[in-house]
Amino acid sequence: MSVLRVLGRPMLASMFLAGGMHSVRNPEEVAPAAEPVAQPVTDRIPSLPDRTEDLVRLNGAVQLGAGLMLATGRMPRIAALAIAATLVPTTLAAHRFWEADDPGERAQQRIHFLKNLSMLGGLLIAADDTAGDPSLLWRGRHATHDLRRDAKLVRRSLMAGAGPAGAVGRVRAKLPV
Repeated sequence: MSVLRVLGRPMLASMFLAGGMHSVRNPEEVAPAAEPVAQPVTDRIPSLPDRTEDLVRLNGAVQLGAGLMLATGRMPRIAALAIAATLVPTTLAAHRFWEADDPGERAQQRIHFLKNLSMLGGLLIAADDTAGDPSLLWRGRHATHDLRRDAKLVRRSLMAGAGPAGAVGRVRAKLPV
């Protein structure tokens, strides 16, 4: 594993570890900001908790667990996707700069919104990072290619062996028993 991955993954995960821990421990502090996004999401997905505090706690738990996985390099692609999935509603709930009236507050919220957007980009890159190994698509294509090549070789060897074997069979048939 490269040094950049060893250093970069925990650095990328650090914000989600801290934010996830805060959301798990103190969901009531985050719930008022999450309310505008939480209710429409829970209305569309009935398996999610109805209470905003429970939804915030669940979101934080996913960020915390996936952040630990990303930081330690355990299933980092899946962990990055899980964090990315939690980051979208978090950003839409917490950094609604378009609703801020104060120009200073609007600028601050826009900065945080763009920061989260850039972290989302980093997570998507991490989710696509195969750590130098070929992707599943590449492996599948090459396995198919190898199977076809092997099938051709088997067919050629059978055809090459069929001629002499046929001649031997004809000679044996003519020999007295």
